[in-house]
Amino acid sequence: MNKPVAVDVDIAAPVTTPDLALPERTAPAPTPPTGPAYIVLGGISFSHFLNDTMQSLIPSVYPILKANYALDFGQIGLITLAFQFTASLLQPVVGHMTDKKAQPFSLAIGMGSTFLGLLLLSVAHSYAVILIAAAMIGLGSAVFHPESARIARLASGGRHGMAQSVFQVGGNAGTALGPVLAALIVVPFGQPSIAWFSSIAFVAIIVLWRIGVWYKPQVAAKKKMLVNPHPNAPGKRRVMVALVVLVALLFSKQLYLSSLSSYYTFYLIEKFHVSTQTAQMFLFIFLAATAAGVFFGGPLGDRFGRRYVIWFSILGILPFTLALPYAGLYASAVLTVFIGFILASATPAIIVFAQELMPHRFGMISGVFFGFAFGIGGLGAAALGEVADRHGIDFVYQVCSFLPALGLLAVLLPKMPRHAH
Repeated sequence: MNKPVAVDVDIAAPVTTPDLALPERTAPAPTPPTGPAYIVLGGISFSHFLNDTMQSLIPSVYPILKANYALDFGQIGLITLAFQFTASLLQPVVGHMTDKKAQPFSLAIGMGSTFLGLLLLSVAHSYAVILIAAAMIGLGSAVFHPESARIARLASGGRHGMAQSVFQVGGNAGTALGPVLAALIVVPFGQPSIAWFSSIAFVAIIVLWRIGVWYKPQVAAKKKMLVNPHPNAPGKRRVMVALVVLVALLFSKQLYLSSLSSYYTFYLIEKFHVSTQTAQMFLFIFLAATAAGVFFGGPLGDRFGRRYVIWFSILGILPFTLALPYAGLYASAVLTVFIGFILASATPAIIVFAQELMPHRFGMISGVFFGFAFGIGGLGAAALGEVADRHGIDFVYQVCSFLPALGLLAVLLPKMPRHAH
């Protein structure tokens, strides 16, 4: 951490020098993204929207797959595991590779895996084929996230939290839209209609290819700048402790979100006897709230400091999560709005905080944290599915309601140099 590092400087979209490090000459003040950088930031966010719209179809069609193939909750959890564990395993590898050598067109190529996975899922007639299709869609996610996060940062104009929010809110909006499209298209027309969504993947391939065309000359024209560590930067030991704390915070956040995104529809159907379409609309409300939380979380972190946003976003939901298992139908909808909004505001803060701790390993850190989020969601979904089979879904939410208490670990996070915010 205390060694000088070489960083990329983008020509078309000026950015500040790496957080935690100051160059020998004073860097210009960060400016909002304008011109081509703004277009690229919007394009990568739109691609994230398309990517996560397709990926959110998997949990949205669980009731259909469960009915068609007589699956239990444990098997449903394994589908989520096949999808998310693939992404978790490969994202850090992809990030490490792109740290060494950028791959401008890898995003479009990775989206091809999602395209094929959707087609395979639409014609799957066995549980094994469903697992393979889910894994292929996960592979597309693994390739997409690390490099697209780097592109969003290049186009940020120095406002890293804002750029991370814009990038992630596209994904959250897509995740929120997926259940609605499933309710309107897949539920009435059945499993074969999933193939229609491959057209979304085709659009994403075109957009990502165009972004690759913009990104390639930035890679070719990049310059190297030697920077010295900031005198107030955390030491190596504190950096490692902070990364472990951030991983633990992401664990509590993502596991709770996984409990809602994977089993909330079943919870509403079983407890309140609502229809599948009604349950998916309630899921949409929750996911829309998470998208709003992500959108505001990044700019708030830029303004007030990411440490404070993390504190508030994780501990602030504890009263709501404790009340959820005992609430009625409409009260549950209101509570999940608060839970989704407050908890999701931590996502940009956690990821940018980690990136600032190790700016010279941006791709790997992005891959680890995005990948870890997928992995925890997959492992958590599988484990919670087994618990739900044994003890019921009510018990799952009673146990998960205490997860935000892990937010107390945020007291161990170091204060960052002011310019990092």
